[in-house]
Amino acid sequence: MDKATRLCSKRTYENALKLLETRRRKARPKSSHVGNGISSPQVAIKPSAKSGSPLRGTPSLTGMKDWLQKIGYTDRDIAALNIVHVAGTKGKGSTCAFVRSLLQQYGRRTGFPKKIGLYTSPDLTCIRERIQINGTPISEDLFTKYFYDIWDRLFERHAEDENTQQPRYLQFLLLLAIHTFCQEGTQAAIIETHHGGEYDATNVVSAPVVTGITSIGLDHLAQLGPTIQDVAWHKAGIFKNGSLAFSSPQDPEVEAVLRSRAEEKGVQLEIVDVDHSLAADANVLRAPVQRINCSLAIALVNGFLSRKSPTEEKGLQWEDIERGIEHFSWPGRFEIIKTPKCAWYLDGAHNELSIGQAVQWFAEMTRGSSARVSSCMVIFSHISEERDGPSLLRALARALSENDIRCPEMVFTTYQERRDGEVRLDKTLKPPEDESLRALPKQYSDMWRTLQLEARTRYESSIEEALEYADRVGSERDGGLQVLVTGSLHLVGGALYLLRRRTTDDSRIGCGTQS
Repeated sequence: MDKATRLCSKRTYENALKLLETRRRKARPKSSHVGNGISSPQVAIKPSAKSGSPLRGTPSLTGMKDWLQKIGYTDRDIAALNIVHVAGTKGKGSTCAFVRSLLQQYGRRTGFPKKIGLYTSPDLTCIRERIQINGTPISEDLFTKYFYDIWDRLFERHAEDENTQQPRYLQFLLLLAIHTFCQEGTQAAIIETHHGGEYDATNVVSAPVVTGITSIGLDHLAQLGPTIQDVAWHKAGIFKNGSLAFSSPQDPEVEAVLRSRAEEKGVQLEIVDVDHSLAADANVLRAPVQRINCSLAIALVNGFLSRKSPTEEKGLQWEDIERGIEHFSWPGRFEIIKTPKCAWYLDGAHNELSIGQAVQWFAEMTRGSSARVSSCMVIFSHISEERDGPSLLRALARALSENDIRCPEMVFTTYQERRDGEVRLDKTLKPPEDESLRALPKQYSDMWRTLQLEARTRYESSIEEALEYADRVGSERDGGLQVLVTGSLHLVGGALYLLRRRTTDDSRIGCGTQS
């Protein structure tokens, strides 16, 4: 009996996760000529208008339509989900969460939509966070049931051989989300792209109601670059003829590409400025970028309702917006947790654009406090095959300086949550195989001392030990310690899990109900 057969024989949540892990690939290909380990001739390669070089988006879209058909869904079935499709570099998850919260408040008042699906990635503390209904991750039982529905139809009935493509990890999760939303009868579904747009697996959605583009910057360049115009070309691939299209304000060169792509696809693109009527004192809008994301979400929801609301009321009322903001929740993004010894400021910034925004938010939230002088600490980690960790560290140093934050101590750590090395069942991150990547956190200390000559640095081998060290320092300071935790969603996810465990014994914290 092979491993897959053995794991299928006992259909548990744990075995479903183990089977899902078998769909991970060892490394992301750097060229769009190759996907799923075989040639993908049906994927067109778009030359860069600026450089003439091919764009290198991995064709994760390849095979998605066929797999959906094999598990029983047509384009019409997918369109019936009433999809809001969101792409961008920074703020995709937050924008999707704002859309969900606003739609949910409208639905509570009017009766539509009653069920709202949300698909995002990555997860912070639990894989089921990626597939939510009405703001709550699906249960273990539902995850397991629908997982094996798909596994049976794709792997048991269509045995894998060297000439047959089968879905990889993210592709399978998207199939699982679509299957879940269809089976659970959602009346609206919000889908965040994985990395790009044009060749992204989520672009199997052929008729979204509305599409949105959040702020675009330089990220995932191995697949989408090398220029920001190339990245913009990919992101705009989600535009569809017949659908509404909105974008946050962009740099001129990015906006030009988006408008060109919109014209090419027969779409009228609307650039959404910040809504200055939004409450100035709302905590979740204290970060300037969240005001941008919320403004885009309002436009997306109003566009959605103009097409799909069955009532005479075709847009949000101000009470919907106020309550949507009040009940907004998106863990790990501009989040604050206060404990007796420390105030923890957590943001999973993992590129140069977002790290600057995280520091700006931290500066705003601690303005006038002693954090500017002696009671500030930063906990940082970033380990990635796709991004340049040292460049991100330099961006962090610049942002701290520009915002006049003088943190006397930096703590560097890994993605390992606990000192004993125990890994949670739901934890989806796997350690890098590259030894040089595993060595990065220790090297960051030396790098930081070249950026801040008088800086004190410390390395802790686990997130748990980094948090405990901050607690010890906080207990020695009058008024406690202000701690910025940033650099990676994996770091922030581990920190959130551990901080929340201090107030609950629920080992599945992070997967419960949100407002």
